[in-house]
Amino acid sequence: MRKVLIRPLVSEKMNDITEVQQKYGFIVDVTANKIEIAKAVKAKFDVDAVSVNTIKYKGKTKTQFTKKGRFSGKTSQFKKAIITLKKDQTIDLFGEV
Repeated sequence: MRKVLIRPLVSEKMNDITEVQQKYGFIVDVTANKIEIAKAVKAKFDVDAVSVNTIKYKGKTKTQFTKKGRFSGKTSQFKKAIITLKKDQTIDLFGEV
């Protein structure tokens, strides 16, 4: 069984969206679809997802010049999921402190 939810998105922009619109962001498996993502959120956090929006990011080609010559590589691709929850439901990403 593969891991669908890889990690939550924790940034200033995502925190603002979470506070105002009840939306949470996750980095997910590139091959996961919206139904699998909603089921994974339900299983892990016991909340109901109203909608799931996904964004795929392709890897970029990077080139670095060194003393030994040119080195080319590629950054990894990833998929981001924005999940909207039902009203009055929250996900505690940081736990009780």
